[in-house]
Amino acid sequence: MTDAPHVTVDPFASTIRKVGEPHPARAVLRAAGPIVRADAPAGGPVWIITDDVLAREVFVHPRIVKDPAYAPVSWDPRTAGLEPTAAAQPSLTTLDGPAHERLRRAHAPLFTARRMSDYTERITEHARRLLTRLADTGETVDLMADFTTRFPLTVVCDVLGVPLERIDQAIAACRGMYSTDPEEVGAAMAAFGELAAAALSDGRDGLAVELRDRVPEEITETQLHYLLFTLIYAGQLTTDPSLGFLLARAFAAEDTAAEATTIDEFVRETLRLHSPAPFSLWRFTSTDVELAGVRLPARSPVLIDIQGINTDPGRSIGPDLTFGAGPHYCTGAQLAQLELKAVVEVLRADFPKARLAVPLAELQQIDLGGIQGSRLTALPVKLRG
Repeated sequence: MTDAPHVTVDPFASTIRKVGEPHPARAVLRAAGPIVRADAPAGGPVWIITDDVLAREVFVHPRIVKDPAYAPVSWDPRTAGLEPTAAAQPSLTTLDGPAHERLRRAHAPLFTARRMSDYTERITEHARRLLTRLADTGETVDLMADFTTRFPLTVVCDVLGVPLERIDQAIAACRGMYSTDPEEVGAAMAAFGELAAAALSDGRDGLAVELRDRVPEEITETQLHYLLFTLIYAGQLTTDPSLGFLLARAFAAEDTAAEATTIDEFVRETLRLHSPAPFSLWRFTSTDVELAGVRLPARSPVLIDIQGINTDPGRSIGPDLTFGAGPHYCTGAQLAQLELKAVVEVLRADFPKARLAVPLAELQQIDLGGIQGSRLTALPVKLRG
C-alpha cells in the first residue's frame, strides 16, 4: 500500500487565462499519477483521479458514494458547495444504490434522445429568435452578457413547462446562486420554488407534470420542487459556458473545424476540449477503500479530473467523460447536445457572415473556482458580418 503523491498546485483556484491556454493544474495532476492528493477548498485532503480506466472504476464503485452525509465532518456544507444530504432532500445527484435507481427511472424516459428530438424545432426557433433579435440591433454584441444564459434557460423552462414570461426570473435566480450572501442564495432558491410551482400549475403540459406523475410516491411537493430546481439550474450552469466556447470556435475564421466536420462532431469535440464541468461532482468513500494501491479512509472526498482525462494527449480513442459514466451519467446530456447543435445550425443557415469582433487569441476565460468550470469573460461578435 502506498500514499498518493501530494501536489501543491491548486486545481481549484479562480484564475483568468487566454481561451487557448490550458489550465495550469491539468498537466501537473496527470504527471503526478493516476490518483493524487491535493488540498480541498473546504479544508483537508481530496483525492483526484487522473486516469481514464481508474475513473470509470470510481464512477461505478459501490463504496464511493454521492451522499453529502459522508463528507468529512470538518467540512462546512456552504463552503464546500454541498447539496443537502440524501435523507434531507432526495435527488439524482445525492442518492445512491436502489433509491437512486428508482428516482432515475422516473427521470430517464423523459430525457432520451428520441424524446428530446420532439423538441428540435422549438429549440431551433428559440435560438433563431434570440440571435435575430441581437443581430437586428446592427451592433457588436457580447453573447456572454445574456445569450449564453438566456438561451439554455429558455429551452429548459420550455421543456419543463415553466411559462416563458418567467425567463427573467429564472436568469436572476441562477445568478443569485453565485452569491456569497446566504440571503441572496435563499431568495434565489425561493424563486426556483416559484418556477417549479408555475410549471406544475393546472393546465401546464411540460415534463415537470410528467415527472410529478412518475416519481416515487414518498416524494413530497417540496422535494419535487427541488428536483425541478436541479434540472433548471444544471441546465444553465453547464450549457452556458459550453455555448461560449462552441460559439467562439464556430465564429473564428482561424478555426476551420466548424466547416470541416459535421455539426455532431463539432459539438462533441468542443465539449471534450472544454468540458462543462472540469471535475465530477463530489464523491465520498463510505468505508475504507483501496484505489490503485492507495488506501483511502472512510469519508475521503474523491474527484475525477474530467477535463484532464478528456484532453490527455495519450488517451485512447473512445467515449469521453464529459457527461460522466455509470449510474450517475448526466440525465440532461441529450438535451444539452441538442441545444448546442441547434445554435450551430442557426448560425450556418441564418448568419453565414457572423464573425468575432476581436481575434480569437484575445478572448479570455475565467476559472470560477472550486469544482466549477470555466467561462469566457466576453464574446463580442458581429452577427451580420
